[in-house]
Amino acid sequence: MSNLYIRGIVMNVVGIALMLVCLFLPAGTLDYWQGWALFGVFMGGSLVVGLYLFFYDRELLKRRMNLGPAAETEPAQKIIVVLIILSFIALPIFAVFDHRFGWSPMPTYVSIIGDALISLAFVIFVFVLKQNTYGASTIQVEEGQTVVSTGLYAYVRHPMYAGALIMVIGIPIALGSWWGLFFLLFTTPVLAWRLLDEERFLRKNLTGYTAYTEKVHYRLVPCVW
Repeated sequence: MSNLYIRGIVMNVVGIALMLVCLFLPAGTLDYWQGWALFGVFMGGSLVVGLYLFFYDRELLKRRMNLGPAAETEPAQKIIVVLIILSFIALPIFAVFDHRFGWSPMPTYVSIIGDALISLAFVIFVFVLKQNTYGASTIQVEEGQTVVSTGLYAYVRHPMYAGALIMVIGIPIALGSWWGLFFLLFTTPVLAWRLLDEERFLRKNLTGYTAYTEKVHYRLVPCVW
């Protein structure tokens, strides 16, 4: 059994355990369909992404699995990654508490829309990874790497982060929490900080990236920013 396969299994088991704790411990019950629906959508999306990379781009899979603050080489990115991890842990916990105590009641159909947004985010992730084989989890430039300017990259410079932003919107809605959307006030600036610092790094280290930024003007949201 390959080391890559073992690492993938371990990371998935840890991720599943962490998600179950974040969803159902604050809920105080397993009778929480919104939590199970989000769990199913998230695990299903993660499985699709993982299987695609395993069968079609194992080098990229290795790059994607090398993640976390310790894997980053830029000091600012170490801080940013810690903030992102904390945000993605705190967001579902807060949203579950909101639903449990009825701070901001939400109709059932809206939660289904939230699951649809999370699914859309995973679709974006697959397209991005298919279009950019250098889409590592860390900020880096590989030998022979070139600028990708087609596909989703023709519309925004950071489509992976655009997908992450959609996911941040979808998670609290899927869990039945309006108040959870206020996490956007924290996560959006952190994502903006990450991509701006990434652009600084790429302008310096990736040939042709500056010309690309002059061609594609929007970083995260088309026609907005």
